[in-house]
Amino acid sequence: MPNVQIGVLSCSGEEMLGGTLARMATRKVMEKLRIGRVVSLCLPLYIAGGEEERNFAKEFPVISVDGCDKSCAKIATLKYSGEVKDTVIISELLGKDVVLSKMVSARDLTDVHYKMVDIIAEEICKKVDAIVAE
Repeated sequence: MPNVQIGVLSCSGEEMLGGTLARMATRKVMEKLRIGRVVSLCLPLYIAGGEEERNFAKEFPVISVDGCDKSCAKIATLKYSGEVKDTVIISELLGKDVVLSKMVSARDLTDVHYKMVDIIAEEICKKVDAIVAE
C-alpha cells in the first residue's frame, strides 16, 4: 500500500491524561513524522454521524489510538465503518495508573509527558509503516 493514506482515530477522553497523550501523539505523527501519510479523524464527530469521517474509514485503513482499555475509538470504528487495521492502547504501553491519572493542563505538561508522547508516536509510526509495507 505504498500510496495509501492512513486514518488515525484517537481517544477524545479529556478527563484523563491518556486522552491528551493520544491526541498529542497523533498530531505529532501527522504533522512531523509521517507528513502526508496520516490523516487524523475526529472521534466526537465520528460518533455524532460525521459522514466524511466514517466514509474515510470505510475506504482507507484506520489505526485506533485508545487511552485505556475501554477502546472507544476502536469500538466506534467497528460500529460505524468496519475493520480497524491496527490499535494502540496507551495503557498497555505506559501503564494504567499513568493514563488514568487526572488530566494536567496543557501548559503544565512536563518533559516526562512529552517523552510519553514520543513513545506513543513511535508506536503509531511502527503501525503506519507496517500497513504501508503490505
